[in-house]
Amino acid sequence: MANRIIAVGDIHGCSAALRALTEVIAPQADDTLIPLGDCVDRGPDSCGVLEQLLVLRDRCRLFPLLGNHEEMMLNYLDGRPQPDDWLNVGGAETLASYSPISDRSAIPREHIDYIRSWGDCFESDTHFFVHASYEPERPLSKQHWQIMRWNTLRAEIPAPHESGKIAVVGHTSLKDGEILDMVHLVCIDTFCWGGGWLTALDTTSGQIWQASRDGRLRH
Repeated sequence: MANRIIAVGDIHGCSAALRALTEVIAPQADDTLIPLGDCVDRGPDSCGVLEQLLVLRDRCRLFPLLGNHEEMMLNYLDGRPQPDDWLNVGGAETLASYSPISDRSAIPREHIDYIRSWGDCFESDTHFFVHASYEPERPLSKQHWQIMRWNTLRAEIPAPHESGKIAVVGHTSLKDGEILDMVHLVCIDTFCWGGGWLTALDTTSGQIWQASRDGRLRH
């Protein structure tokens, strides 16, 4: 099917899962692929995830979103203060994927610059995509980045957005490995790094693909 718009949940360094999904989805040049953020940290191979994304951007329309973990990573590399200690919430695993001695200088400039280019929101005719959450009565162009990157659905599930479009989000890990579908909001962070699945959702057809951390497809 041409012109698919496919969201991918929180990858969190699970490069084998991303590779398995990419192989089965087989994105084409007119497909749009939207990783929902938190591509790095916690899992074993954040370096490998970013290498795959750099290849995918030449293969299809790729629009990765900034998650709170990318924010923390950039703050750490820039020496800026941040809400959490990045190394203690998955950053140590990211550094280890680049260097056996966890040398921050081993992260290629291309990877850092690529993350800096990511946005906070993507919008289609029927859906909008953010990492974490949104403000229902605020236009998408005026959303606060803190809410889009940090707010958890465990604290509050927002009402339908004023645009009438369906929200597709990640960030709130669903430890049972099942998608949360509230009709007006769909969460696809199905806890890949912790033993669940990496989920991809084609918003044009409703098709779902899932892969485990070690790259096993769920049927």
